Amino acid sequence: MKKEHMEVDNSLRFHRVKPSTNVLLSVLFAIQGILTLLPVLFVIVISFSSEDSIARKGYSFFPESLSLDAYRYLLRSIDYIGHSFLISLAVMIVGTLLSLYLISTMGYVLSRKEFRYKKFYTVLIMIPMFFGGGLAASYVVNTQLFGLKDSFWALILPSACSSWYILVMRTYFKNNIPEEIYEAAELDGANAFHTFFRIVIPLSKPIFTAIGLFEAFAYWNSWYNALLYISQEHKELYPLQYVLYSIQRNTEFMATNENISGAVAATLPTESFRMAVVVIIIVPILITYPFFRNFFVKGMTEGAVKD
Repeated sequence: MKKEHMEVDNSLRFHRVKPSTNVLLSVLFAIQGILTLLPVLFVIVISFSSEDSIARKGYSFFPESLSLDAYRYLLRSIDYIGHSFLISLAVMIVGTLLSLYLISTMGYVLSRKEFRYKKFYTVLIMIPMFFGGGLAASYVVNTQLFGLKDSFWALILPSACSSWYILVMRTYFKNNIPEEIYEAAELDGANAFHTFFRIVIPLSKPIFTAIGLFEAFAYWNSWYNALLYISQEHKELYPLQYVLYSIQRNTEFMATNENISGAVAATLPTESFRMAVVVIIIVPILITYPFFRNFFVKGMTEGAVKD
Protein backbone atom coordinates (compact mmCIF):
# COMPACT_ATOMS: atom_id res chain seq x y z
CA MET A 1 0.00 0.00 0.00
CA LYS A 2 2.80 2.39 0.90
CA LYS A 3 4.53 1.54 -2.35
CA GLU A 4 1.42 2.51 -4.31
CA HIS A 5 1.21 5.84 -2.45
CA MET A 6 4.86 6.49 -3.18
CA GLU A 7 4.32 5.80 -6.87
CA VAL A 8 1.35 8.18 -6.93
CA ASP A 9 3.34 10.89 -5.13
CA ASN A 10 6.25 10.48 -7.56
CA SER A 11 3.88 10.69 -10.50
CA LEU A 12 2.28 13.87 -9.14
CA ARG A 13 5.70 15.37 -8.44
CA PHE A 14 6.80 14.58 -11.98
CA HIS A 15 3.74 16.24 -13.55
CA ARG A 16 3.68 19.23 -11.20
CA VAL A 17 4.51 22.56 -12.86
CA LYS A 18 6.52 25.17 -10.99
CA PRO A 19 4.80 28.56 -10.51
CA SER A 20 7.52 30.32 -12.51
CA THR A 21 7.13 27.81 -15.35
CA ASN A 22 3.37 28.22 -15.22
CA VAL A 23 3.70 32.00 -15.56
CA LEU A 24 6.15 31.63 -18.45
CA LEU A 25 3.84 29.24 -20.29
CA SER A 26 0.86 31.52 -19.71
CA VAL A 27 2.76 34.49 -21.15
CA LEU A 28 3.89 32.45 -24.16
CA PHE A 29 0.36 31.23 -24.86
CA ALA A 30 -1.00 34.77 -24.48
CA ILE A 31 1.56 36.05 -26.99
CA GLN A 32 0.69 33.22 -29.35
CA GLY A 33 -3.02 34.04 -29.07
CA ILE A 34 -2.38 37.73 -29.78
CA LEU A 35 -0.21 36.87 -32.79
CA THR A 36 -3.00 34.62 -34.06
CA LEU A 37 -5.57 37.41 -33.78
CA LEU A 38 -3.39 40.13 -35.30
CA PRO A 39 -3.94 39.09 -38.96
CA VAL A 40 -7.71 39.06 -38.41
CA LEU A 41 -7.64 42.52 -36.82
CA PHE A 42 -5.35 43.72 -39.60
CA VAL A 43 -7.82 42.60 -42.28
CA ILE A 44 -10.70 44.32 -40.47
CA VAL A 45 -8.76 47.59 -40.19
CA ILE A 46 -7.82 47.52 -43.88
CA SER A 47 -11.45 46.88 -44.86
CA PHE A 48 -12.37 50.19 -43.16
CA SER A 49 -9.41 52.09 -44.63
CA SER A 50 -9.92 54.55 -47.45
CA GLU A 51 -8.37 53.89 -50.84
CA ASP A 52 -6.37 57.14 -50.64
CA SER A 53 -4.88 56.08 -47.34
CA ILE A 54 -3.92 52.68 -48.72
CA ALA A 55 -2.42 54.28 -51.84
CA ARG A 56 -0.30 56.71 -49.82
CA LYS A 57 0.60 54.68 -46.75
CA GLY A 58 -0.03 51.08 -47.81
CA TYR A 59 -1.54 48.51 -45.49
CA SER A 60 -1.36 49.81 -41.94
CA PHE A 61 -2.90 49.28 -38.52
CA PHE A 62 -3.23 53.06 -38.28
CA PRO A 63 -4.63 54.38 -41.59
CA GLU A 64 -4.72 58.09 -42.29
CA SER A 65 -8.45 58.03 -42.92
CA LEU A 66 -11.32 55.56 -42.55
CA SER A 67 -14.04 54.83 -45.05
CA LEU A 68 -17.13 52.64 -45.48
CA ASP A 69 -16.88 52.64 -49.26
CA ALA A 70 -16.11 48.93 -49.46
CA TYR A 71 -19.19 47.98 -47.46
CA ARG A 72 -21.34 50.51 -49.32
CA TYR A 73 -20.19 48.89 -52.55
CA LEU A 74 -21.35 45.54 -51.18
CA LEU A 75 -24.72 46.97 -50.12
CA ARG A 76 -25.44 48.04 -53.71
CA SER A 77 -25.77 44.35 -54.55
CA ILE A 78 -27.56 43.39 -51.34
CA ASP A 79 -30.40 41.58 -53.12
CA TYR A 80 -28.01 39.46 -55.16
CA ILE A 81 -25.74 38.88 -52.18
CA GLY A 82 -28.69 38.07 -49.91
CA HIS A 83 -29.92 35.37 -52.27
CA SER A 84 -26.43 33.89 -52.58
CA PHE A 85 -26.14 33.96 -48.78
CA LEU A 86 -29.25 31.78 -48.53
CA ILE A 87 -27.79 29.42 -51.14
CA SER A 88 -24.55 29.12 -49.16
CA LEU A 89 -26.52 28.57 -45.95
CA ALA A 90 -28.59 25.82 -47.57
CA VAL A 91 -25.49 24.20 -49.06
CA MET A 92 -23.73 24.30 -45.69
CA ILE A 93 -26.65 22.77 -43.76
CA VAL A 94 -27.61 20.09 -46.29
CA GLY A 95 -23.99 19.28 -47.15
CA THR A 96 -22.90 19.01 -43.52
CA LEU A 97 -25.80 16.74 -42.56
CA LEU A 98 -25.30 14.54 -45.61
CA SER A 99 -21.54 14.35 -45.04
CA LEU A 100 -21.99 13.40 -41.38
CA TYR A 101 -24.46 10.68 -42.33
CA LEU A 102 -22.21 9.17 -45.00
CA ILE A 103 -19.02 9.47 -42.96
CA SER A 104 -20.47 8.19 -39.69
CA THR A 105 -22.32 5.21 -41.15
CA MET A 106 -19.25 4.07 -43.08
CA GLY A 107 -17.02 4.64 -40.06
CA TYR A 108 -19.45 2.71 -37.86
CA VAL A 109 -19.52 -0.29 -40.18
CA LEU A 110 -15.72 -0.36 -40.44
CA SER A 111 -15.41 -0.21 -36.65
CA ARG A 112 -17.46 -3.36 -36.07
CA LYS A 113 -15.35 -6.47 -35.61
CA GLU A 114 -18.03 -8.76 -37.06
CA PHE A 115 -17.98 -6.98 -40.44
CA ARG A 116 -16.21 -9.48 -42.65
CA TYR A 117 -14.92 -7.12 -45.36
CA LYS A 118 -13.72 -4.22 -43.19
CA LYS A 119 -10.06 -4.62 -44.20
CA PHE A 120 -10.93 -4.63 -47.88
CA TYR A 121 -13.13 -1.52 -47.62
CA THR A 122 -10.59 0.26 -45.42
CA VAL A 123 -7.96 -0.17 -48.14
CA LEU A 124 -10.51 0.87 -50.76
CA ILE A 125 -11.33 4.05 -48.83
CA MET A 126 -7.65 4.90 -48.36
CA ILE A 127 -6.86 4.78 -52.10
CA PRO A 128 -8.35 8.25 -52.87
CA MET A 129 -6.14 9.69 -50.12
CA PHE A 130 -3.05 8.87 -52.21
CA PHE A 131 -4.32 8.70 -55.80
CA GLY A 132 -6.89 10.78 -57.66
CA GLY A 133 -8.44 10.66 -61.09
CA GLY A 134 -7.77 14.34 -61.74
CA LEU A 135 -9.98 17.31 -62.48
CA ALA A 136 -10.97 16.25 -66.01
CA ALA A 137 -12.07 12.78 -64.91
CA SER A 138 -14.07 14.04 -61.93
CA TYR A 139 -15.74 16.70 -64.08
CA VAL A 140 -16.82 14.14 -66.69
CA VAL A 141 -18.12 11.74 -64.03
CA ASN A 142 -20.08 14.43 -62.19
CA THR A 143 -21.58 16.04 -65.30
CA GLN A 144 -22.00 13.18 -67.76
CA LEU A 145 -22.53 10.18 -65.49
CA PHE A 146 -24.36 11.76 -62.54
CA GLY A 147 -25.85 14.75 -64.41
CA LEU A 148 -24.94 17.31 -61.76
CA LYS A 149 -24.31 20.17 -64.17
CA ASP A 150 -26.22 23.34 -63.21
CA SER A 151 -27.91 21.74 -60.20
CA PHE A 152 -28.00 22.44 -56.48
CA TRP A 153 -26.46 19.04 -55.76
CA ALA A 154 -23.38 19.96 -57.79
CA LEU A 155 -22.43 22.23 -54.89
CA ILE A 156 -22.73 19.38 -52.37
CA LEU A 157 -22.12 15.88 -53.68
CA PRO A 158 -18.56 16.26 -55.09
CA SER A 159 -17.35 17.12 -51.57
CA ALA A 160 -19.80 15.07 -49.53
CA CYS A 161 -17.48 12.32 -48.29
CA SER A 162 -13.90 12.33 -47.04
CA SER A 163 -11.72 9.25 -46.66
CA TRP A 164 -9.75 10.86 -43.85
CA TYR A 165 -12.86 11.69 -41.82
CA ILE A 166 -14.17 8.15 -42.28
CA LEU A 167 -10.98 6.76 -40.76
CA VAL A 168 -11.11 9.30 -37.92
CA MET A 169 -14.74 8.38 -37.20
CA ARG A 170 -13.94 4.67 -37.32
CA THR A 171 -11.06 5.10 -34.87
CA TYR A 172 -13.25 7.08 -32.49
CA PHE A 173 -15.96 4.39 -32.49
CA LYS A 174 -13.40 1.64 -31.87
CA ASN A 175 -11.61 3.42 -29.03
CA ASN A 176 -14.50 5.14 -27.24
CA ILE A 177 -17.57 2.92 -27.56
CA PRO A 178 -17.17 -0.13 -25.26
CA GLU A 179 -17.99 -3.50 -26.78
CA GLU A 180 -20.25 -4.24 -23.80
CA ILE A 181 -22.66 -1.54 -24.99
CA TYR A 182 -23.13 -3.30 -28.31
CA GLU A 183 -23.64 -6.62 -26.54
CA ALA A 184 -26.22 -5.12 -24.18
CA ALA A 185 -28.08 -3.52 -27.08
CA GLU A 186 -28.10 -6.82 -28.94
CA LEU A 187 -29.50 -8.63 -25.88
CA ASP A 188 -32.27 -6.01 -25.69
CA GLY A 189 -33.23 -6.80 -29.27
CA ALA A 190 -31.89 -3.63 -30.90
CA ASN A 191 -30.84 -3.96 -34.52
CA ALA A 192 -27.87 -2.18 -36.11
CA PHE A 193 -29.88 0.95 -37.00
CA HIS A 194 -31.33 1.35 -33.50
CA THR A 195 -27.91 0.78 -31.95
CA PHE A 196 -26.28 3.39 -34.17
CA PHE A 197 -28.89 6.13 -33.94
CA ARG A 198 -29.99 5.69 -30.31
CA ILE A 199 -26.73 4.65 -28.63
CA VAL A 200 -23.65 5.34 -30.75
CA ILE A 201 -24.56 8.85 -31.92
CA PRO A 202 -25.47 10.20 -28.43
CA LEU A 203 -22.15 8.83 -27.12
CA SER A 204 -20.16 10.36 -29.98
CA LYS A 205 -21.10 14.05 -29.79
CA PRO A 206 -17.46 15.29 -29.70
CA ILE A 207 -16.42 13.62 -32.96
CA PHE A 208 -19.68 14.55 -34.69
CA THR A 209 -19.22 18.17 -33.62
CA ALA A 210 -15.57 18.27 -34.70
CA ILE A 211 -16.11 16.75 -38.15
CA GLY A 212 -19.37 18.67 -38.56
CA LEU A 213 -17.53 21.95 -37.98
CA PHE A 214 -14.84 21.04 -40.50
CA GLU A 215 -17.46 20.12 -43.10
CA ALA A 216 -19.60 23.19 -42.38
CA PHE A 217 -16.63 25.54 -42.76
CA ALA A 218 -15.57 23.77 -45.95
CA TYR A 219 -19.03 24.15 -47.50
CA TRP A 220 -19.32 27.75 -46.30
CA ASN A 221 -16.01 28.69 -47.92
CA SER A 222 -16.58 26.65 -51.07
CA TRP A 223 -16.76 28.43 -54.42
CA TYR A 224 -14.76 26.17 -56.73
CA ASN A 225 -17.65 23.75 -57.35
CA ALA A 226 -19.76 26.69 -58.51
CA LEU A 227 -16.99 27.73 -60.88
CA LEU A 228 -16.85 24.21 -62.35
CA TYR A 229 -20.46 23.10 -62.46
CA ILE A 230 -22.70 26.20 -62.49
CA SER A 231 -22.94 28.17 -65.73
CA GLN A 232 -23.85 31.85 -66.08
CA GLU A 233 -27.37 30.90 -67.18
CA HIS A 234 -28.04 29.63 -63.64
CA LYS A 235 -26.70 32.50 -61.52
CA GLU A 236 -29.47 31.86 -59.00
CA LEU A 237 -27.40 28.89 -57.78
CA TYR A 238 -24.24 30.88 -57.11
CA PRO A 239 -23.14 30.65 -53.45
CA LEU A 240 -22.02 33.68 -51.50
CA GLN A 241 -18.28 33.08 -51.83
CA TYR A 242 -18.47 32.78 -55.61
CA VAL A 243 -20.59 35.92 -55.85
CA LEU A 244 -18.10 37.87 -53.72
CA TYR A 245 -15.24 36.48 -55.77
CA SER A 246 -16.98 37.58 -58.98
CA ILE A 247 -17.70 41.07 -57.62
CA GLN A 248 -14.09 41.45 -56.52
CA ARG A 249 -12.81 40.27 -59.90
CA ASN A 250 -15.11 42.69 -61.73
CA THR A 251 -14.04 45.53 -59.44
CA GLU A 252 -10.37 44.91 -60.14
CA PHE A 253 -11.12 44.66 -63.87
CA MET A 254 -12.93 48.00 -63.86
CA ALA A 255 -10.16 49.64 -61.87
CA THR A 256 -7.50 48.56 -64.38
CA ASN A 257 -9.50 48.85 -67.60
CA GLU A 258 -8.26 51.65 -69.85
CA ASN A 259 -11.74 52.16 -71.33
CA ILE A 260 -13.12 53.28 -67.97
CA SER A 261 -12.52 56.87 -66.97
CA GLY A 262 -9.94 57.56 -64.30
CA ALA A 263 -12.50 59.32 -62.08
CA VAL A 264 -14.72 56.23 -61.96
CA ALA A 265 -11.82 53.85 -61.48
CA ALA A 266 -10.44 55.96 -58.64
CA THR A 267 -13.69 55.65 -56.68
CA LEU A 268 -13.69 51.84 -56.78
CA PRO A 269 -12.59 50.42 -53.41
CA THR A 270 -10.47 47.60 -54.79
CA GLU A 271 -8.05 47.02 -51.91
CA SER A 272 -10.43 47.66 -49.02
CA PHE A 273 -13.16 45.73 -50.83
CA ARG A 274 -10.94 42.67 -50.99
CA MET A 275 -10.53 42.75 -47.22
CA ALA A 276 -14.25 43.43 -46.67
CA VAL A 277 -15.00 40.23 -48.58
CA VAL A 278 -12.66 38.33 -46.25
CA VAL A 279 -14.39 39.83 -43.21
CA ILE A 280 -17.82 38.78 -44.41
CA ILE A 281 -16.60 35.22 -45.00
CA ILE A 282 -14.79 34.71 -41.69
CA VAL A 283 -17.24 36.44 -39.33
CA PRO A 284 -19.68 33.45 -39.16
CA ILE A 285 -16.72 31.16 -38.41
CA LEU A 286 -15.41 33.42 -35.65
CA ILE A 287 -18.87 33.59 -34.08
CA THR A 288 -19.57 29.85 -34.29
CA TYR A 289 -16.28 28.28 -33.27
CA PRO A 290 -16.15 29.31 -29.54
CA PHE A 291 -19.47 27.56 -28.85
CA PHE A 292 -18.14 24.20 -30.06
CA ARG A 293 -14.47 24.51 -29.09
CA ASN A 294 -14.52 21.88 -26.33
CA PHE A 295 -16.29 19.29 -28.47
CA PHE A 296 -13.99 20.14 -31.37
CA VAL A 297 -10.74 19.56 -29.45
CA LYS A 298 -11.97 16.43 -27.69
CA GLY A 299 -13.35 14.89 -30.87
CA MET A 300 -10.22 15.40 -32.94
CA THR A 301 -7.77 14.27 -30.25
CA GLU A 302 -9.69 11.11 -29.42
CA GLY A 303 -10.62 10.33 -33.00
CA ALA A 304 -7.10 10.69 -34.33
CA VAL A 305 -5.51 8.18 -31.90
CA LYS A 306 -3.89 5.34 -33.77
CA ASP A 307 -5.57 2.01 -33.10
